[in-house]
Amino acid sequence: MRRSAGLTSNSSKVTEMNQRAPRKIVLDVSDEQLREDLERYRQAALDLGATQARTLRVEEIPVDDRVALKCRIPRCFGYGVCANCPPHTLTPGELRSCLAAYRWAVFFVKEVPPEVIVRDKATIKERVAAYQQVFKIVNELESMAFYDGHYLAFGFAAGSCRHTFCGLEENCPALKGEKCRFSVRSRPSMEAVGIDVYRLVVSSGWDIYPIGSNARASDVPKGTLAGIVIVR
Repeated sequence: MRRSAGLTSNSSKVTEMNQRAPRKIVLDVSDEQLREDLERYRQAALDLGATQARTLRVEEIPVDDRVALKCRIPRCFGYGVCANCPPHTLTPGELRSCLAAYRWAVFFVKEVPPEVIVRDKATIKERVAAYQQVFKIVNELESMAFYDGHYLAFGFAAGSCRHTFCGLEENCPALKGEKCRFSVRSRPSMEAVGIDVYRLVVSSGWDIYPIGSNARASDVPKGTLAGIVIVR
């Protein structure tokens, strides 16, 4: 199995972490080693630009079918347009089954100015950059975990990969059975697979505000994007 290190990091500290020699695969990882690894990934998320990051037990992750339902009612502009958005990605039920085999994850948020999240053509470059940074953090953490021997680690980012990476392209080649343009970088969003991000942020003790299509930046204190990596 081979996994790329993902997007190039601007942080020399995290780059150094990712350049460590791969750790030998072992069947049983000690609790001490796992705690050490999780803390390193949490700190790496902060070094890469996350505002807050924490480790959590997988059973703390709220998976709710109603979250994926919101992709369809009202229908999201990203619904069906790429391989990582519903109905082409994991269902909440499939995610629950997968999570049953894991124990620990690293969850993070990136706070951005509200005008970046409010859908305005004037801030589209900043908006795309913010979403790409969340993908970047997920890519880096997942890669670190992989080379540390947690080879089944996987992550979810924020927003549609189609609009984050291929917004100027006419289609998603993966939907036609062709290779994804960003096969290593792209991920489903947390919401696409049914994770209740609002609940998880609030239960983590952090603030988050709903920003819909009619929201005004002046009415919202901040925007919040989130990502998660399921480690082991």
